[in-house]
Amino acid sequence: MKLRLTFACWDYDRTRALADGTVRAEGIDLTYLNLPVEETFFRMMRGQEFDASEMSLSSYTASLHSPNPKFIAIPVFPSRFFRHSCIFINAKSGIRKPEDLKGKRVGVPEYQMTAPVWISGILSDDHGVKVTDYEHHWGGEEEPGRIDKLKIEVPPSIRIKPIGDTKTLSAMIASGELDAMVTARAPSTFYEHPEKVQRLFPDYVAAEKDYYRRTKIFPIMHTVVIRRDVYEKNPWVAQALYKALVASKAKAMEMYNQTAAMAVMLPWLVAHVEEARRELGDDWWPYGLDANRHVLDTFLRYHHEQGLSKRRLKPEDLFAKETLESFKV
Repeated sequence: MKLRLTFACWDYDRTRALADGTVRAEGIDLTYLNLPVEETFFRMMRGQEFDASEMSLSSYTASLHSPNPKFIAIPVFPSRFFRHSCIFINAKSGIRKPEDLKGKRVGVPEYQMTAPVWISGILSDDHGVKVTDYEHHWGGEEEPGRIDKLKIEVPPSIRIKPIGDTKTLSAMIASGELDAMVTARAPSTFYEHPEKVQRLFPDYVAAEKDYYRRTKIFPIMHTVVIRRDVYEKNPWVAQALYKALVASKAKAMEMYNQTAAMAVMLPWLVAHVEEARRELGDDWWPYGLDANRHVLDTFLRYHHEQGLSKRRLKPEDLFAKETLESFKV
């Protein structure tokens, strides 16, 4: 009899074959729950509602410092994202370059979110702007009263202030109550009031290409976690899920090799794929520890520098040991 497991994850091309049953995890009767990422993260972190799920890399890393960590990850990364496009400014703030963020009021949905960790790290490494150089104002981006899914403690040198239960970051950056905002999801006022809310890097694609060429980092946003009680009873599940997710990603990559017709509504999809291979290599979305060691090590350094990790973790500390090596014939 197969082990019944629930797996919460968004509707990604790289996981779709697992969702529709084209790819099956060995020994597992999998129920795929297609949920928005914010809902998945909140429900898994607060209530451990699923047997496995995608998870914010930062939230997962922070959770490892609890006395009894509730999750164990496998080296699969459903979401990666260059984040230069995700720094927004109020047009009247006087911010024209990253260094102008010093001394400013910067909104963030949650300080420990993965996207702001990457953004803050890049600002520090490339522009000398540290997390202690500006105020962090956290709260709901589009809805007031957002609850932090993970309680954190940071050094007092990092100034974090709640915006309260009646305001939203999106409205505050448009009104000028905030000078800037870092986030994973573009605020609605960026589209509604483009004269008020703008990007710090208007030509963000050029900035992100330059960043990759210099660092060889395609930032990882999410990983996949298994509830630790499930893993401890069935350690083979880690490898089974890992192999299935690798196979599902391979199905998506096959789709991008097709040129007779386009699977998605992007008119220059073929050109995009060719550019991705030219800039990032044939496997521009790698899974596994070894192919991502440099990216993960940089992230873990940022996590520690920003007061979110009590100690500097190593990439090996993140994942189930069964997924760190493989047999060869």
